[in-house]
Amino acid sequence: MTTLTAGLIDVFAERPLSGNPLAVVEGADALSEVQMRRIAGEFNQAETTFVMQSRRADLRLRSFTAIGAEVVGAGHNALGAWLWLAEEGRLGDLSTPRTFQQEIGEAVLPIVLETVDGRIIGRMRQSPLRLLGALDSTAALADALAMDHGDILTTPPPRTADTGANHLLVRLASPAAVDRAEPSAPALLEVLREAGAEGCYVYAWDPASPGRAYARFFNPTVGLWEDAATGTAAGPLAAYLAHEGLAVGGLTVEQGVKMGRRSLLELHLTPEPELSGSGVIVLRGTLRI
Repeated sequence: MTTLTAGLIDVFAERPLSGNPLAVVEGADALSEVQMRRIAGEFNQAETTFVMQSRRADLRLRSFTAIGAEVVGAGHNALGAWLWLAEEGRLGDLSTPRTFQQEIGEAVLPIVLETVDGRIIGRMRQSPLRLLGALDSTAALADALAMDHGDILTTPPPRTADTGANHLLVRLASPAAVDRAEPSAPALLEVLREAGAEGCYVYAWDPASPGRAYARFFNPTVGLWEDAATGTAAGPLAAYLAHEGLAVGGLTVEQGVKMGRRSLLELHLTPEPELSGSGVIVLRGTLRI
């Protein structure tokens, strides 16, 4: 029997039972991919991240959803793992900023950790923005989201964007419209397939408050119906708005409210999106397999 250290951390959270929960498993080098997928199903969280040694970076991370789909990109899956390690004292003194390198999929990306006012904060740079073509029509999208066609705004147009993972970004008329979205999984899957996207990020953005957005995330592609905080979608959103000349410098995204798990994701553009946040460990234990 193998015994591993594992637990849960609420990411982008200031208090327990808010933000986006992440299961973390340390010392996972000897686990097979099949075991990782089954463990992720056992935890049954949006994502479970496995921490391993790396020849290319300080650590290698692999993340799986509850149905065993592997996800890449530097979002809450990566930030939460580093916050877990820092809170557990695995990374040493963080009274001054320290930079670590993480291997995620084919990429090696930096993350900066430091202690600010008694809390450990992580700042993680994503990949440069990559844009696919805008949707030719919003009719199928509106139907898939159960929205009135007028609720979908076209400035900027719905478009798939990527700073580590491909997500379709859809601006809606208001936060109330965002909360009214009730996607049909089969219809949304078809829209996402045609858009070349993994998930759908619906958001409200007001030019009177250009530094803030309100969002929800749906990803039936990997069996994740709704996510409370999605760094791999918030990063592309900040970069896309900046690309369109609508937001400058950074963006604060409020997500998870509809789920009762309010999360705040802070993005700064360097010019690549830099995602920052903190977390709260809510469970520590051992995993025996």
